[in-house]
Amino acid sequence: MTHHGDFAAALPSYTSGLVSGDSLWYAGHAVNLIGNATPQLAMPTLHKPLGFRKWVEPWYLAYALLGAAIAGIAPILLPLAVSRSGNIAAVGLVIAAFNLGGLAAPLWGDLTDRYRLHRWLMLGGLLVTAIALAAFPFTTSLAIWFVLALAQGAGASAAATVANLFVVEVHPRAEWDERIGWLQAFYGAGQVGGLLLAGMLSQAGLSIGLLTAAGLTVLAFFPAGLTPTPIHPSSPRPVLPHPSRHAQWSPGSPQQFYHRPSLTGLRRVVQSVNSAFSVFLLSWLLSFGGAAAFFSLYPMVMQHAYGVAPEFSSAGYAFAAALGLTLYAPAGRWSERFGALGLLRAALVVRVLAFLGLFVLGLTPFVAQGAPALLAFLLVVLAWSLLSVTGTALAARFSPMGEGEGIGTFNATTALAGVIGAALGGWLAGQWGYNAVSVMGIIGVVTGLILTGRITQSKVDK
Repeated sequence: MTHHGDFAAALPSYTSGLVSGDSLWYAGHAVNLIGNATPQLAMPTLHKPLGFRKWVEPWYLAYALLGAAIAGIAPILLPLAVSRSGNIAAVGLVIAAFNLGGLAAPLWGDLTDRYRLHRWLMLGGLLVTAIALAAFPFTTSLAIWFVLALAQGAGASAAATVANLFVVEVHPRAEWDERIGWLQAFYGAGQVGGLLLAGMLSQAGLSIGLLTAAGLTVLAFFPAGLTPTPIHPSSPRPVLPHPSRHAQWSPGSPQQFYHRPSLTGLRRVVQSVNSAFSVFLLSWLLSFGGAAAFFSLYPMVMQHAYGVAPEFSSAGYAFAAALGLTLYAPAGRWSERFGALGLLRAALVVRVLAFLGLFVLGLTPFVAQGAPALLAFLLVVLAWSLLSVTGTALAARFSPMGEGEGIGTFNATTALAGVIGAALGGWLAGQWGYNAVSVMGIIGVVTGLILTGRITQSKVDK
């Protein structure tokens, strides 16, 4: 979606490609990688036999391995490891520290652009992440856990920050969509594989699981050494031709860290609290923060509130994430039909209903409540596909300081919401039990939904 001009004119250009089949194959990349593509998604690729070979490079495997470790194994095993201390609030603090590390991405981006440290920053980020993961099971100190989680988040963000630059500073602009689409697909497929692996490793032992995550990150060194040398320095970073195609798919994905905010832009947001952009960011902060509390404590909530063991909750998460990958292309068409803001509101309603269902299930325990709980969580994850696409589009549309910086501010808001949601969710669960996390999800998403009422549809589609 090209946001240099009118949003309404740009959005159809994106969705028309989806409708014609030119881009429908894109959202199916990650699903094809893990062998779950549906016939509907596979059919449009028939006119491009073996075309993926033109767009895929060996170094993409490094980000698949990073996705498996950081977006797949870590979100399951880190909370379980900390929960053994008996301090649920500590779990929230550790995951908040992990998310806080992602806020270092603008610093890594500045260093990359100034000193041209692309490959070194990637390798250094992988090294720090691997060491922090490997050291985690060998301590029971909350302070050390906090530092290690912070290092994991900072290291992963450093490695992910430069990912898109290996595309936009090497290849022609006309190839960016295809290449970055496949890069995102590898990372998303890595997340799904990591979640499946986490379920099995939770039975073998949490220490073994975290060491496995560290090992996968070390393995990423080998394909990382195959990254190309950027030959077309770009400062400021150019906006991608269709930003919402590359919305944040998975936690810590490369797209989350490509664009970055500036202090000047942040001041404008604070000073213009009644602007559409500021209201949108506040709505996003509250709605995403409420949901982040549940994600941060996910394996314990599912186990203690609904009786779903980690091996099954992890597999359920993997299934939801894989299915969610198939919704990114349809989200573009639905955006055109219902409007980006309308679709965002619909996705928020789905999340409210899902969290409400989880809350009711927590109040009325019964033998087979695990299945409906997993179904409700499936809806929470599927709604993210719609929220990610529409949120990125609306951030670019509303931004008063340029599309790239607007998306960067939006991504920073997402990271901040993850910090607040994790810390507050852990405290609430420690005080009032795991069902309080669902209540936080309801309150956060409902409040965010109400705030979107201050943004008129005419401002979006004019």
